[in-house]
Amino acid sequence: MIRFVALALAAGLVWAVVAASGRVPPESAVTNRPVQVAEDGYSSSNTCRACHPGQYASWAGSFHRTMTQVAAPGTVRADFNDVTVAAVHGRPMRLTRQDGRFLAAFDDPDWDGQGTPPRIDREVVMTTGSHQQQIYWYATGRQRLLGQLPGAYLIAERRWIPRRMAVLHPPGDPVYSETGHWNGVCIDCHSTHGKAKTSAPLGTEPTARLVADSTAVELGIACESCHGPGATHVAANRSPWRRYGLHLSRSADATIVQPARLDPKRAAQVCGQCHGIWEFATGAAERRAAAEGLPFRPGDELAASRFVAQPTVNGGSAAMQTLLAADTGFVRDSFWPDGKVRVSGREYNGLIESPCFVNATTADRTLTCGSCHTMHQRPDDPRAVTEWANDQLGAGMQSNAACIGCHPAIGADLPRHTRHAPDSSGSSCYNCHMPYTTYGLLKTMRSHTVSSPSLTETTESGRPNACNLCHVDRSLGWTSAALGRWYGQPPATLTDDQERVSLVLLMALSGDAGQRVIAAEALRWSPAQQVAGTWWMAPPLAQLLDDPYDAVRFSAGRALASLPGFDGFAFDFVAGPRARRQRQLEAMRAWDARPRSAAPVDGAAVLVSPQGRLQVDAMLRLVRQRNNRRMLLRE
Repeated sequence: MIRFVALALAAGLVWAVVAASGRVPPESAVTNRPVQVAEDGYSSSNTCRACHPGQYASWAGSFHRTMTQVAAPGTVRADFNDVTVAAVHGRPMRLTRQDGRFLAAFDDPDWDGQGTPPRIDREVVMTTGSHQQQIYWYATGRQRLLGQLPGAYLIAERRWIPRRMAVLHPPGDPVYSETGHWNGVCIDCHSTHGKAKTSAPLGTEPTARLVADSTAVELGIACESCHGPGATHVAANRSPWRRYGLHLSRSADATIVQPARLDPKRAAQVCGQCHGIWEFATGAAERRAAAEGLPFRPGDELAASRFVAQPTVNGGSAAMQTLLAADTGFVRDSFWPDGKVRVSGREYNGLIESPCFVNATTADRTLTCGSCHTMHQRPDDPRAVTEWANDQLGAGMQSNAACIGCHPAIGADLPRHTRHAPDSSGSSCYNCHMPYTTYGLLKTMRSHTVSSPSLTETTESGRPNACNLCHVDRSLGWTSAALGRWYGQPPATLTDDQERVSLVLLMALSGDAGQRVIAAEALRWSPAQQVAGTWWMAPPLAQLLDDPYDAVRFSAGRALASLPGFDGFAFDFVAGPRARRQRQLEAMRAWDARPRSAAPVDGAAVLVSPQGRLQVDAMLRLVRQRNNRRMLLRE
């Protein structure tokens, strides 16, 4: 508790410094962005701090808190000190600071006239994201309606990229306006009890006519997002006798929702309200939510107020068909053909497909979000809050302890189950049962559908299995033999290429854009590099440096730079075709100049001859078979 109190004091100090800087005016004085208003029984996280200092401190250190923030010196991650940014849509973007304000000059994204769009100067008033990327929103002058800067800032890379390149997006699509997007869409999950209050639902009238008077109880995901409105709880617990009585009796407090006390499926829905693919059940429900906020409260049945897309259950429903009919590609591409979720940030849709969730017979053996993740760091967790905040896993949940609690017999003799050495990556429950098959934020993430590796998941849906995502130099034929020998799985009917050629290589050369980016990320994954060796990986990654999809090029360049001999390999994924192809040639020359002794005797599965030469004709044949269907994968 001492440690948590110290963290709470530190969190309070941060807020005090920001307030003292004079950069953040009181909400009552703000007219050009969504404002924070405590209403409808909500009281804001500020009322939680006094009684729950430890929980407040860990929340204050989380990326949930900083999901949406007022633009201020302590929140803006990019450099605005008289900087010109070239890598955005249109002409260069100019960033400056003036009297504590953040200003940007750029081409008007809402220009619908002919010729070159006019330059506009706007004040950046709000940010979204603080972990992977940061998006910047500017005041449009139309009440609280926000526009979005045409560039996104990658935090780890410390660079700007065109906003549309931050997701896997079909090449050649025109740049569309994001004006009003935060007000009409992001507000639902990137704030607490947000109300869009736009003049019309987004997309139903020209952007130029939109206005908004958007409000939220808090910008960012705060205490009441998970615990429900807290005003009644705060008022009731002003009495110390009530507080001490509840503490001593260990009774539940009926004035607030504690997700840990909910049944597992309702507890998961608290997370699923945002980490899911869903839509309003009716247009009337959407209009009501825009005016009054989403009706869901923690503890409610999620499906009672919205349609949760689950193709294996409701894929043929009228609601799903309506959703797909209005879809721009995101919903359709968000699922693999077998109904498993394909995009990150939608873990709830993955969880509810898991046997550990669906088939559990008792509450204490039902897998739910809280089985592994925790919204508040425990006092006995030795990790720094910054380390915990990365994925908010509970103490020890990075290991097999997350699964062995419910599967003790497997834990007692792990190699018998895994057929791998106990300390190897092949004996990690996560690696085999939650492989990296979802994508978003320019990287792959673990599937949250807990499943066992099989050939059919790959041959029937195109979703890579866990075996081949680790043994990236092996074919489906090799995997089929291993799964048959170890677990009695029947052999699959495979094509000649599937029988002989590495699955990840096939995905990199012939797969759709989503498969290609997963292949690039798999070749960057340290356990895969250790298992398969890196000597052969440069050619397929070099091929992807000129991929039509920006996101694929980004992952390929980053993966190539992780290989021995390519340390610091500089590649600009937003550069033009000529520059990209020049870097391709340079990468291939560097690989071809390596010592031939680096190649093993048998490189047939990765299309390298016994002499260490690339089988160029075979590779080009696979490239010509590439699946070029248009794809949209976004978080």
